[in-house]
Amino acid sequence: MKVKTKSSKVNKAWLNEHVNDTYVKLAAKEGYRARAAYKLKEIDELLGLVRPGNTVVDLGSTPGAWSQYLRRRLSPDGAAVGALNGRIVAVDLLPMVPIEGVLFIQGDFREEAVLAEVEEALQGGQADLVVSDMASNLSGIASADAARMVHLIELAVDFSCQHLTPQGALVAKVFHGGGYNDVVKLFKDHFKVVKPIKPKASRDKSSENFLVGIGLKSGLS
Repeated sequence: MKVKTKSSKVNKAWLNEHVNDTYVKLAAKEGYRARAAYKLKEIDELLGLVRPGNTVVDLGSTPGAWSQYLRRRLSPDGAAVGALNGRIVAVDLLPMVPIEGVLFIQGDFREEAVLAEVEEALQGGQADLVVSDMASNLSGIASADAARMVHLIELAVDFSCQHLTPQGALVAKVFHGGGYNDVVKLFKDHFKVVKPIKPKASRDKSSENFLVGIGLKSGLS
């Protein structure tokens, strides 16, 4: 006889909610690997971040939903395959199933050799947009989780300061809670315009939020 635990009930409830989620269904219908694509889509539609001819770097790209969205946005026809008016470089520690037109580099961009690959992919130029959906595994220890989040944001901001055009933008996933005010300050220290956004595709129960920084402050590009 199987004994139902609190954990199994929670998992069943989550699975039921996930399967019936509007964005999960939409992602399956439109060929996106994850519902996360609609978070970036909403941010882009609100701020007009992705433009024809752009060079975009996707940090923490796996499984690839954000790169898929970017690829379609930079296609003259909005297609998942075919011509591409721009360049997309995706980076992640984990492997990613190839996406046509997206150059994927597996590795840690903090490492010199991996960073050199990214810079080679940029062909000596700068990115117009950096997007980061990076998130660490939660330990359940609030202070440790907050420190990890801040560290990931610091990495994304540092990368952007080195590789963005002066008018470029960074989109990064953050979480409300410990460390949130620190990352907002970090953005404000480095970008002329800072906008916090909670897309509709982010679940209401989630503390997930996104910060968008536009235009590097003088001397940071």
